[in-house]
Amino acid sequence: MTAAHNLYQDYPQENLQKKSKHLLGYGAKFAPMVITRAQGSYVYAGDKQILDFTSGQMSTLLGHGHPEITETITEHASQLDHLFSGMLSPPVLDLAEKLTGLLPEGLDRAMFLSTGAEANEAAIKLAKIYTGKFEVVGLSLSWHGMTGASGAITYQDGRKNHVPMMPGSLVLPSPNAYRSIFRKPDGSYDWETEMDYGFDLIDTASVGSLAAVIIEPVMSCGGMIVLPDGYLKRLKMHCEKRGMLLIVDEAQTAIGRCGAMFGFEAHGIVPDILSLSKTLGNGLPLSAIVTSNEIADKGAEGRFLFYTTHVNDPLPCAVGSKVLDIVVRDNLVENSEKMGELFRSEIRHLQKQYAQIGDVRGRGLMTGVEIIDPETKVADGDLAGRLADKMMQLGLSANLISVPAFGGVFRIAPPITVSKEEILQGAQIFAESFRQVLGPKA
Repeated sequence: MTAAHNLYQDYPQENLQKKSKHLLGYGAKFAPMVITRAQGSYVYAGDKQILDFTSGQMSTLLGHGHPEITETITEHASQLDHLFSGMLSPPVLDLAEKLTGLLPEGLDRAMFLSTGAEANEAAIKLAKIYTGKFEVVGLSLSWHGMTGASGAITYQDGRKNHVPMMPGSLVLPSPNAYRSIFRKPDGSYDWETEMDYGFDLIDTASVGSLAAVIIEPVMSCGGMIVLPDGYLKRLKMHCEKRGMLLIVDEAQTAIGRCGAMFGFEAHGIVPDILSLSKTLGNGLPLSAIVTSNEIADKGAEGRFLFYTTHVNDPLPCAVGSKVLDIVVRDNLVENSEKMGELFRSEIRHLQKQYAQIGDVRGRGLMTGVEIIDPETKVADGDLAGRLADKMMQLGLSANLISVPAFGGVFRIAPPITVSKEEILQGAQIFAESFRQVLGPKA
């Protein structure tokens, strides 16, 4: 990229302090530098190159500035950007056909929105209309958005001082194999008993109006918690027993991120409603809900209304369509699976040297690395913070959310276009950070 095209190459880094005072905080700290460029698997703060192992906000599935995405945006910005909500366009029709074509029967009709929270609001509203009930179950440590209904079933930091929440919000324990107290006699994780116990509590708390459960196949903000094999099948059994719908929120897992085109595929079930966002738009505001013909028809009969400014907008839908094309054409689902396994293998090797790495877990290019006090197994947020700072100094952005529920877990999610060389570079910086913070180990 030439200097003429590098828009902010000479932007003063000191403006971070000078101008950020005009910004309203969003609840977490800003990074200690101004990012002036993003390209491929890297972001840049002036001349400093940083390997982006969070894909922006877990969204740039194909990396930053992908040439085909850039071309699609440019073409549609100049010819077909935004329309009245009731007007349909080729990108919307094409994306609906492509997306439902990749999904099993029972996920037949799609609606396109802007954010994951918005999609989950629509999914919850549709579930309530279809069932005629109002109670919604989320999992502890889940994250589904910051709006009314989505925020009510987001069981994370930030719930305090936001009362009252949506009536009928209930919680099921997250299946955290590393932390759960539910154990079989041999010490292995007993998630089946944990789930059944959770539903016993839900039945006790419910007023008899259970509408839906919403769940992520990999609970990213909960610490990259991977659902046990068979979890969604048993969960759907519980839903069907109670006349509830199963909503699967694949904001981060879908379109190849978790080593499969969709995360629910590994569980042998089809959700009643599928919610998509982040990865579908490669960083642009694009989300979707997909459901069955039956639910869509009954929703229409019940006057399901979700009329927004940017529903079915052509420009982001054109990008979503191109994302699907590239992922399928370039076999990126396989790359996600292979590169994720390579990264976890490297970190598990590091784990043998440093007992402070309590757990390494993940699926595809979604990896959680939990930092602990080796003597107590308690999450060590202070050490994790020092490691994160060192990684950034060495040129690796590895997300460590500071909210209490997250503890000391690094959340690793590079673009699924990431190369073997970039994976090994990231793993090397990870290891070097441990050596510099904790000292070398044999």
